Amino acid sequence: MSHWKISRAGVLNFWYYDEDYFQFEDGRLMLRGANGSGKSVTMQSLVPLLFDGNKSPERLDPFGSKARRMESYLLSDGLELDERTGYLFLEFEKAKTGGFMTIGMGMRARKNMALQSWYFIVLDGRRIGPGHE
Repeated sequence: MSHWKISRAGVLNFWYYDEDYFQFEDGRLMLRGANGSGKSVTMQSLVPLLFDGNKSPERLDPFGSKARRMESYLLSDGLELDERTGYLFLEFEKAKTGGFMTIGMGMRARKNMALQSWYFIVLDGRRIGPGHE
């Protein structure tokens, strides 16, 4: 029997990321960095959010605070932007067959306007990112 295993995650125009990809090894990912470098924010923004779509502030903050909304991850933190569209995705590989499936979310934040978001799934084996177009 062939199982799906997470193989890669991607972050585009989100928080401090322009375009970054995280490669999983045998379904595992290790993030290292100093305190405050973004390890928790990155994981909270990817796995739980993409599986349940819950964008509430307390769900996104690893410490349960309601201080930072999703719009903050797109517009603030010194970026001085009025508008930004970002994407998050998780890619899965089917063991033995080498097939790929991707789930993801797009978000558009504009100052003083409600966040727009949409979800997508790619089932035809196409992959996102450099070398995978």
